Amino acid sequence: MSAAPTPIQRRFASLSLHGRCALMPFLMAGDPSLEVTAATLLALERAGADLIELGIPYSDPLADGPVIQAAAGRALAAGTTPGRVLEMLAGLQGTLTIPLVLFTYSNPLLNRGMETFCRDAATAGAAGLVVPDLPLEEAEKLSPIAAAHGLDLVLLVAPTTPAERMARIHAASRGFTYLVSVTGVTGVRTSLESRVGPLVRQLKAEGGTPVAVGFGISGPDQARQVRDWGADGAIVGSALVKAMAAAQASGDDVAAAAAAFCGPMRQALDA
Repeated sequence: MSAAPTPIQRRFASLSLHGRCALMPFLMAGDPSLEVTAATLLALERAGADLIELGIPYSDPLADGPVIQAAAGRALAAGTTPGRVLEMLAGLQGTLTIPLVLFTYSNPLLNRGMETFCRDAATAGAAGLVVPDLPLEEAEKLSPIAAAHGLDLVLLVAPTTPAERMARIHAASRGFTYLVSVTGVTGVRTSLESRVGPLVRQLKAEGGTPVAVGFGISGPDQARQVRDWGADGAIVGSALVKAMAAAQASGDDVAAAAAAFCGPMRQALDA
């Protein structure tokens, strides 16, 4: 008997049925505060987000560029901890209805213990995990633990990943496969690498898990390009985090600014 579909699997199945590409914003928990994060999560859902990726701030974020590193620094300075992030998330249960994927590095996860972290994340209402610095071999240990708590462990592939290893990662990923659109760290870029399109088609040809593209998507044109390549989701991070930081600096409503930023992305994906 097969397991029941997870929230992420159900969301992608529904989107596929309607021929839609998922809009997946990323924001850093606790930047500028967890209260603002909670309001922003709800605002993003109202603005048309299909899933949300929520970063847990960490002092040595190897995969992140300067914009998200700065956001993590601000969140840590504000006293944000993994425990407080999960408490905030738990408070949104029944209100936030779209799947939320936690983005965390392996150190905070291992410090808490894989079993404990997965249990606490699921209890708080998370639907999945992304751990960018976790090698495939370790991910294969974590994935069944996450699955036992109803969490999808999402794995990453990059343009430089060898084809054989890419196929293995794609087969092991749960919920969706996160295709990194560039070589390097996250950041705002004006164009996407042309080799991403063939990689999307390659992964899709292998079937199974949906494919979402992230790292470097900064506007509606790039989101539309990802959709046209056949991706199942477009992840926007640094550009959104930058817009939120600008709103905070000018005294504007951060949650409203986040929603306003994502509105045109939603329209582009649906056009």
